[in-house]
Order: sequence, then structure tokens, then C-alpha cells
Amino acid sequence: MSGNTFGKIFKITTWGESHGAAVGVVVDGVPSGIPLKEKDIQKELDRRRPGKAAVSTPREERDKVHILSGVFGEKTLGTPISMLVQNIDVDSEPYEAVKSKPRPGHADLTYWLKYGRMDYRGGGRASGRETVGRVAGGAIAKKILGQHGVEILGHTIEAAGVKVGRKVKVEEIRENVEKNSMRCADPEVAERMKKKVLEAEKQGDSTGGVVEIRSLNVPPGLGEPVFEKLDAEISKALMSIGAVKGVEIGLGFGAAERLGSEMIDEFEVESGKIVSKTNRAGGILGGISTGMPIVARIAVKPPSSISKPTKTVNLETMENTELKLKGRFDPNICPRIVPVAESMVALVLADHMLRSGKFNPDHFGGAK
Repeated sequence: MSGNTFGKIFKITTWGESHGAAVGVVVDGVPSGIPLKEKDIQKELDRRRPGKAAVSTPREERDKVHILSGVFGEKTLGTPISMLVQNIDVDSEPYEAVKSKPRPGHADLTYWLKYGRMDYRGGGRASGRETVGRVAGGAIAKKILGQHGVEILGHTIEAAGVKVGRKVKVEEIRENVEKNSMRCADPEVAERMKKKVLEAEKQGDSTGGVVEIRSLNVPPGLGEPVFEKLDAEISKALMSIGAVKGVEIGLGFGAAERLGSEMIDEFEVESGKIVSKTNRAGGILGGISTGMPIVARIAVKPPSSISKPTKTVNLETMENTELKLKGRFDPNICPRIVPVAESMVALVLADHMLRSGKFNPDHFGGAK
């Protein structure tokens, strides 16, 4: 199976299945000399892990990370960094009864059609558990970017049909997102979101939403013409997350409703720098960063694992049948996808920082 590696210079390769022994990641292209401890990685994994709130699956995984290589004396060596997280709270029994019945909305059928077999235990490689490796690798990318003043902030702006309805301030995101189970910057809206999510769950259903990711203090000049535009690579990174069905940068689809005069960002000089008076382009022009905040939003689908009966087929008998799932499911994935989306954007930005020579690819803090 190919397609498990992401990045050009700063690269990650994730591995492992949902109900296997462990999941993990190998991160390559990390400069030497970067301070790194397991707690730096753990902090991000704790944001992603299940079992922390009523709106997430009750699967209780500690997600304790172990750095196996690439770090010595709490600093990176410049060699590949391998990290492992064991799967502890695994219950595969509910999947045995449906192993020949591909779950609608999941990748069971397409994996079977492509490879002739599938790991039916929780989705195997196609499970959201694969994102453990993305978040672990993203934690290192965030560490590098943070040394250069770049900050990435994700937050839920819509869930179960409840919208924030306004542009929240950066300070609100920093202050409020980690204080409520929906990871919404508006606490009052967060409570209404949670109520709708749990109402749908009681009916055996799930809900989707929209997550926004803002990247602040990104230097201008990142991105490569023509096919490696920064917005194209951010979009690919975000679309590679299993639950994401749409990506927009800046105004996104809203641009289709504007006049040209309402869409362009006019320039002005401020403190000796050229800045945009507005940021409808979302911090990227011609595929290259402008220095303005990079703003991306993702459409997150409702989780496909629901307790309502669904129609499917039996792969052994090739007959139509019905499926009723039993297990531990997320009623809404938006809160847990926030750190994953942040990590994917961080991976893209760190890769392009290296590609553009913004810092030494061999030795952190060394001469270019």
C-alpha cells in the first residue's frame, strides 16, 4: 500500500491499524538541535484522544507516546524520529458479526474492491485512529514553527447545524477553545452545539460541522508555483483527513457571490511593510503566502458509524442485507478533528519553511 507518506523535505510516514498492536509515525527531515521531549508530543495527543467528553467515543485510550529514535539529550539529532502509541482499549468482538458486511459511509467496501481484503476491526488503516501519527508528527512541526513565531489555531465554527455566526477574535480562540467539549470559541454557542449533538445521538444518529484553522505570523513567500501552491498543498493535507469532505481558503465559496471589487484585497503600507487592508484571499495569492493570516475551513461529515439500521450487502453471499452496528462511536467528530487539522497545516508550513530556506535544514539555529 502506497500513499502513507506526506511531505517533501519535512516528511511523515504513519503506520498501524485501529485494532492492531500499536499506531505510530516516522518523521524525517527534522533539523538537529530542536528541544523535544515526549511531553511536547503528549500534550497534542491528549487533545486528540477519545473518551474525554460526552461528544466523543467512550473508547478509553491513554495514547501514551514513546519516542524510539531521533532524539538524544532532549534534542533532535537530525535523524528520523520514530514514535509509537500502543492500542490498549481494543474491543474487536462487535465487528466479528459484521465482517462480511461493509459499513455504508466507511472505506470497508473500497478497500475490499482495491485490495481484495479489509481489516474490518474498526476500519483498520482507514480508521480515525490513524491520525495519532499525524498529530504526533504535527507536534514536532508546531515546535519548529513556534520557534519562528508561527501559531496555528483551530476551532469549531459550526456543529449539528448550530453556527457561531460571527468572526471570533484570536484572543477568544486562545482563551475558550480548550474549555468546552465542542472546542468552540464562543462558550454560549458551544453549549447549544453540544445539546444538538447529544439530541441526535439519542436518536441513533450523528452530526457534522465546520472547523476553521487560522495560521498567524506566517512569513511571506511560502509556496511554489505552479502545482505546489501553498493553498493547494494545505487543501490536499486537510482533504487527506478521513472525515473531511470540503476545504476552502479565505472567503472560499463565498467568493462566487462577490463582485471583483468586493473580493480583491487592496494593499497599503503599514510600519514600512506592505499589508492587505482586508484578507479575503485568506493569506495566499498566486499560491504564495502574503504574510497575512492564513485562514482555512473544512467541512466535516457526520461520523458514518451510527446505531440506526442501514442497508448493505453480504460480500460472501453477494446478497442484499441489513446492518445494525454495535460499538463505541463519536456522535460528532469536529472537536477531535481540531488538533488533527492543526497538525496537517503545521506539517505543510514546516515543509515549506524548509523548502524556502527560512531555516537551516541540517541544524536548527545554524547558519543558512
